[in-house]
Amino acid sequence: MLGSVGALALAVPVVFYIVTQGYTYHSLDSVPSAQVALVLGASVVGKNILSPILQQRVDAAILLYRAHKVSKILMSGDNATLSYDEVEPVRRYLLFAGVAPQDIFLDHAGFDTYSSMYRAHTVFDVSSMIITSQSFHLPRAIFIARALNIETYGFTAPGGGWFNTLREIPASDKAFFDVLFARIPRYLGAQFPITSDGQSTWQ
Repeated sequence: MLGSVGALALAVPVVFYIVTQGYTYHSLDSVPSAQVALVLGASVVGKNILSPILQQRVDAAILLYRAHKVSKILMSGDNATLSYDEVEPVRRYLLFAGVAPQDIFLDHAGFDTYSSMYRAHTVFDVSSMIITSQSFHLPRAIFIARALNIETYGFTAPGGGWFNTLREIPASDKAFFDVLFARIPRYLGAQFPITSDGQSTWQ
């Protein structure tokens, strides 16, 4: 019995990987165009320094923006408390990189990958996007987004490691049940269409 449960738990991320490979791109030239690059949150150091994984995700989004593959960048991360904020440091980083203020959208309630995808669709009215994240994370993210009827592609950022890959096993299992039961995130709030001015999402 335990062996069957374990096999099922391992099978979910494998299935995610198989069904999303046709939507995952490693080359800037080959990735399709979309409305927005979605950057998924990761840790920050203090209040200003992006972790290597987060910086690599943001840098990948900047590449897409400069190549005119997307016209907007949506940063979705955890800003649950005043003392922890994944999105504001990214806003400053994007501005320093030359991204136009009106093209930067902030989602302060992207507490997990499912919430980020759900909110991209319902709060920001995104119909097509390119997710920038590492290879260990993209299958889960793309699977969720496409299950929510968003035209979604993935653009691989550098970085990863075995620890993060192993973490994807329980994370993928949770995502499967989130999709299966159509979980509605706790925080939704006002709508900010991705076609509008992103500065309206800044706090």
